[in-house]
Parts: sequence; structure tokens; C-alpha cells
Amino acid sequence: MGRYSRLREIRRMDPVRDCAEILRLISQYEFPWDYRQGVSVAFLRDYGVPRISVLLDRTQEFERSGQKRYDDTVLIGYEMAADGFDSERGRAAARHLNRIHGKYRIPNEDFLYVLATTVVGPKRWIDRFGWRPLCPVETEALTEVGRKMAAMMGIEGAPDTYEGFERLLDSYEERMFAYDPANRRVANATFRIMASWYPRPLRPVIARFSLALLDEPLLRALGFRAQPRWVRWAAAGSLRARSRCVRLLPARPRWLPSRPQPRSYPFGWRLDDLGPHWAGSRPLEPLPDERRPSPSEAPLNGRADQRT
Repeated sequence: MGRYSRLREIRRMDPVRDCAEILRLISQYEFPWDYRQGVSVAFLRDYGVPRISVLLDRTQEFERSGQKRYDDTVLIGYEMAADGFDSERGRAAARHLNRIHGKYRIPNEDFLYVLATTVVGPKRWIDRFGWRPLCPVETEALTEVGRKMAAMMGIEGAPDTYEGFERLLDSYEERMFAYDPANRRVANATFRIMASWYPRPLRPVIARFSLALLDEPLLRALGFRAQPRWVRWAAAGSLRARSRCVRLLPARPRWLPSRPQPRSYPFGWRLDDLGPHWAGSRPLEPLPDERRPSPSEAPLNGRADQRT
């Protein structure tokens, strides 16, 4: 398979109808490492908002079981998209996610922002450090994935376009980014998780490398100082050198997808394993499009004010 043959395949696909398949091709074949990095940066951006990080800090999920919390977030997203968002597997994962979120009352705009980070974060990373930028079909497919997840979670006001998600993210951060001690505590816990993936002697270098790739507004909100110019240059330069090398490699073969390999579940997982220990005891609720209110009920506003 030629290096650009999968791109030609994607360009022939319908980004709305085939969004789950395009997401699978992006995340498991074309850009598996880069997509994961973009999602990781999306996690960090959430912590720049005190209203979000204070809640995460209060739950102590990252301090007590940070690796599991990271793995669970990745795996629930994987379960939702693996067989298509309209499949029973995908809908079961969405019900489970809503069950976890149902314990908390969180503004709809926070849900929207976190959703926007998962759309914008991977694209911005891939366009900057991937072996090629995303094509318009891939970008539209990521947008449709965000819209489908919003519908399944009852999040109101999801943008129709990628540019809308980008404007939403940027305007929200301009209003809401601010330093709080909880931001730094949750970010430190996450950096410890990421650094633990590497040999101990490399961990300080990895932490500094990671900080060098973050923009200054986010660093200020997390309570970290900007890295020296030469460190930022070296970090970005090494990733661009990597992208040039990857461009010369053959395409990943069909029989070798890059699937999640969660450290918390070396022998596999079930859906009920994902999330906090108390989640399995909470009742499942139907998805927004499965609810059938009686004519006498007031309009149902879904789960727009709940998120974790």
C-alpha cells in the first residue's frame, strides 16, 4: 500500500455518513501516535479552567488512580466509535459515560468546551507535527464525530463546522482560563502519569519536553513558566524531524491497526470496568434520542448541565 493511498480512499468517503470509519483510519492507521498526543493536550487544556479542574481535583481521581482515569477516558471514546456511533456497542458506551457524568451538575458550556478540545486538539497537533496535515474530508469527519457525541450526551449547541468548534474553544479559553492551585495539582498528576511511561532517567526530560510544547496562555493557567526558547525550538524541531521520517515509511498495513493498549487493563476490559468504582451501581438512563416524554411533561433538556 502506497503512503498516500489511504488518503485517496478517505477523500472518496462521505465525512458525515462515514465519520466513524474515517476516525478509525486517522487514529489507528494514518496518525495513531499524533492523534493520541493531540488528545493528551486536549486533556491538559481542560485543566486551565478552574471550574473544571476544581471538580477534578475534588474527586481525587487523578491523585488516587490517574493512569486508570486516563485509560478510561481513552477507552470510552474508543468503545463509542469502534463499531460506529449508532451501533449497540457505541450507544452502550454513551449510556455508561452519561451514567458517570450524571453524578455531577456542570454547565452546558463546559461540556461544549471539553468536546471542542477533542475536535480541535488532534487537528491542531496533526497539522503542526503530523507527517501530513488533515485533508478537508478528515476535518469534516472529526467535526461530525463531535456533533454525534454531543447528541448522544445531550450537549446543546454543538457547532456545525470545524471553524465553529475552533471559535468556541478560543473564545471560551479567553474568558475562562485563569490560574487556580487545583489547575496545577491536576496537571502535575497528569504529567506524572505521562512521565511514568518512560524509563526513570528520561522522566525529567520528558516533562520539560512536554511543557515546551504548550502555549503560554495554557502554561500561565496551569501555573508553569514558559520554557527557554532553545528548549521550545528543540522540542518542536525534534517532532518535525520525526514527521519527515514517518512520511518516508510505508503505510500501516490493514492487518496491523494501532489499538488502545491500556496499562490499567493488561488482560482486557469490559465496559463496566471503565470509570469510577461507584459508576456500576448507578442506574443507566436512555440516550436523549431514546427518551419518550409524555405529552404532559415539560420539554426535556437532556443532560446539558452535567459533566465530569
